[in-house]
Amino acid sequence: MSTSTTFYATGKRKRSIARVYMQPGKGVITVNNRELNDYFGRKTLRMIVHEPLELTENSNRYDISVNVNGGGLSGQAYAIRHGISRALQGDNDELRPVLKKAGLLTRDARKKERKKYGLAGARKAYQFSKR
Repeated sequence: MSTSTTFYATGKRKRSIARVYMQPGKGVITVNNRELNDYFGRKTLRMIVHEPLELTENSNRYDISVNVNGGGLSGQAYAIRHGISRALQGDNDELRPVLKKAGLLTRDARKKERKKYGLAGARKAYQFSKR
């Protein structure tokens, strides 16, 4: 991989971190050395991953290799989408307005709220007994 034709970007969502390597190719996407269809069983998750490519009409122009870890499958799919969007912007800065308008470049900062002491969860309290 030469650094001039390979674009690297990081995408994050909740606890998931996706490292995306994008280079000119035929449109093959591999996630953790597995084909996209093998890694994500649900069609909706595959659609989420393909969203930035279809929005910018680059579905068959790049081969994408992704290393993703942490979180669940849904969080990983959104992290990959974020990483692909950033890599596309790194290749062609003219795609930024399209990706920005669709909200694909914005990092979703929502995370799981921590559990507080004295409570059953982050906000849930134990059942109150009057007597």
